Amino acid sequence: MNNSHNRRAFIKKAGALIGAFSVQSYFNQLHAEDWQAAGAAFQNWTANDMASNEDYWSVIQQGYSASSSPVIILNNGGVSPSPIVVQKAVERFNELSNQGPSYYMWQILDQGRENLREGLAKLGACSPEEISINRNATEALVTIIYGLDLKSGDEVIESTQDYPNMMQAWKQRALRDGIVYKQLTFDFPIENDEEIVEKYKAAITPKTKIIHLTHVVNWNGQIMPVKKISHMAKEHGLEVIIDGAHSFGLLDFSIPELGGDYFGTSLHKYLSAPIGSGMLWVKKEKISNLWPLICAGDPKSDDIRKFENLGTRSFPIEQGIGEALNFHNAIGTKRKEERIRYLKNYWAQQAMEIPRVQIHTSLKPAYSCALAGVSIEGMSPGELSASLMGKYKIHTTSISIENIHCVRVSPHVYTKISDLDRLIEALWKISKA
Repeated sequence: MNNSHNRRAFIKKAGALIGAFSVQSYFNQLHAEDWQAAGAAFQNWTANDMASNEDYWSVIQQGYSASSSPVIILNNGGVSPSPIVVQKAVERFNELSNQGPSYYMWQILDQGRENLREGLAKLGACSPEEISINRNATEALVTIIYGLDLKSGDEVIESTQDYPNMMQAWKQRALRDGIVYKQLTFDFPIENDEEIVEKYKAAITPKTKIIHLTHVVNWNGQIMPVKKISHMAKEHGLEVIIDGAHSFGLLDFSIPELGGDYFGTSLHKYLSAPIGSGMLWVKKEKISNLWPLICAGDPKSDDIRKFENLGTRSFPIEQGIGEALNFHNAIGTKRKEERIRYLKNYWAQQAMEIPRVQIHTSLKPAYSCALAGVSIEGMSPGELSASLMGKYKIHTTSISIENIHCVRVSPHVYTKISDLDRLIEALWKISKA
C-alpha cells in the first residue's frame, strides 16, 4: 500500500472520532432512539403507505426548528432549513474552530472530509473517488463548464429553462472561446418523455459535443427524462452534464445510472445540509481531462480532490453535512420522496378545484415531486406571492422566465398538513377578491 493510501486510511480513522460519524453524533444523542421507536410500528409499511402517516411525520417535524416558524416556509426549493442537529453541529464546530482556527480547522476538522465523501458516495450509489465536496451547485457545475476542453465551433445544447448561472457560464465560454451555445425551449408541463428526448436529438449536429440537462427544472418542478436523454446522447458520442440541484436528497436514484458524465448539486436544498454546501460528481475516467476551477499542483491528475483546493473554507459548514446525512438516512430516500410528493399533491389537487386557479406542473409521479407552480387568473406571479406573504404569512417565490409564469410552492418533510390547509384557504380567498 502506498503512502497516499496509508494517509487516507489514517484520515478516515481520525475523522471517525469526530462529528457526525461518531457515537456521540447529535443525531444519535437527540433522535436515534425516538425515531427507531416511531418507525418500529411501521416496519412492513411501504414508502407510499407511509407518505400520509401523520403520526410518524410529526416525530420528524419535531427535528426542525422551522416547523414552529410563524411564517409558513414553502420555498424549500430555494434553500431548505437545516434540522436542529445540523444547526447544533455547525455551532459546535464553529466554537471549536475559534478556539484556534489554524489547529482545530486544519488539523482536526479537515480530517473528517474523507468520511463525508464516503457518506455522500453511498447516498449517490457511486465511488467516493468520484465525489468532490464544495459549496453549491453553481460552483460544481461551473467547474465542469469552465473545465472542459472545448474549442471554437464546438456546440453545446442546453435549455432556456435551465438555471441562469449555468446559462451565463456557457454564454461566457461562447464569448471567450467561440463555442456555439444552443438553447431549446419547452412548453411545460410535458408528460411525454419521447417528446423531450426527440427535441434534444433534433438539435444535434456533427459539431455537438455536450448536452447539459437539468434533472428537476427549478421553475416548475418538471422531472426531465435524463436517463433516456443520456442514452440517446451516448449513441451520438456526446458527453452529458446533469444539474441535480433539485433532485439529490429528494429523489431515489443512483448518480451513475442517470447516464451522465458529470453531476453537480447543492446539499442545502432537500438534503437539508448547512447553507453553503454542495457536491460535484465526475465519472472516474473523466477526471483527468477536466481542469480544476481554482488551482491544483497537478491539474491533469485523476484524483477528484484536485477540485477541492478552495483555500480557507468553512469547515463547520462542511462537517455539518454529516449530521444531515444521518437525518436523511434515518428517514430513507424513498420514504422522503413519497412524503414530499404526497404533500405537493395534497395542496395542488385541491387548488385545481378553485376558480381562476391554474396548476403549471404535472401531478403524475414520473414528472414531479416537490415543486409545483400555481397562478390565479388576472394576477401576476409577483402579486400573488406578495399577497400570500403579506396577508397570510406564507413564503413562496414568484417565477417569471421564458414561458413559465407562476408562484412556485415547495414543501419539505417538516411541512405540516395544517400549513398546506392554510395555503388552500388563502388561495380560495385571494381568488374571490
